[in-house]
Amino acid sequence: MGVVAAIAKHLDTLIGPGVMLLFPLYASMRAIESPTTLDDQQWLTYWVLYSFITLFELSCWRILVWLPFWPYVKLVMCMWLVLPMFNGAAYIYENFVRRYVKFDRYLPRNSTYGENQKKALMMMSLDARKSVERYIERYGPESFDRVIKAAEKEAKKQKGES
Repeated sequence: MGVVAAIAKHLDTLIGPGVMLLFPLYASMRAIESPTTLDDQQWLTYWVLYSFITLFELSCWRILVWLPFWPYVKLVMCMWLVLPMFNGAAYIYENFVRRYVKFDRYLPRNSTYGENQKKALMMMSLDARKSVERYIERYGPESFDRVIKAAEKEAKKQKGES
């Protein structure tokens, strides 16, 4: 029972580096090579949140030393952020960060986009936005309006079926 107790006591030091550093490092390198940006969002957000956790630890170490459960809380939080079944970092980005960060500064300064077009562009990733801008340059803003209206019509149709 002594070995099991020792493992349980030091679980955070045994599992922590793999969960908090090695797996995210590997997944981040895979995300760089993948064609989709969804995994980029997950891992970039993870590293930002992990940095905040580390800054919190460095700032509050005098208090955290007195909390024996802190390493386990940190481990559980990082597992929620990292594990693919939860994708906590992407969840935090979608539900909290994206609402409060203004992305309109990434729109062209002399933009002639209408309100519907701006709203649609705000909901897209930077890569998608660049593709849409190329589409508008090639086919004109009216064609983008038709695409938006068709998407809205399809969304209403699907919402009515639900």
